[in-house]
Amino acid sequence: MPLFTSRKQKKDVKLSFQDDMLYVEQAGGRQQAIPLTWMPQLKNASAEQQAEWELTDKGIRWDKLNVEITLA
Repeated sequence: MPLFTSRKQKKDVKLSFQDDMLYVEQAGGRQQAIPLTWMPQLKNASAEQQAEWELTDKGIRWDKLNVEITLA
């Protein structure tokens, strides 16, 4: 899967997709690695669909894919 990075508006969150993993880097340098096998809709999505995310008060949401990740 190609590497893709996106930043949304003024939010300090960076998402990267690589090798069937989602990497989330939050403000302050906190990082999480999440296997895309846990979220088949996100794994099978195009790079454009993966880029259409929003930061919510609980985590990250892809409305069109109906996927949400809670960030700790």
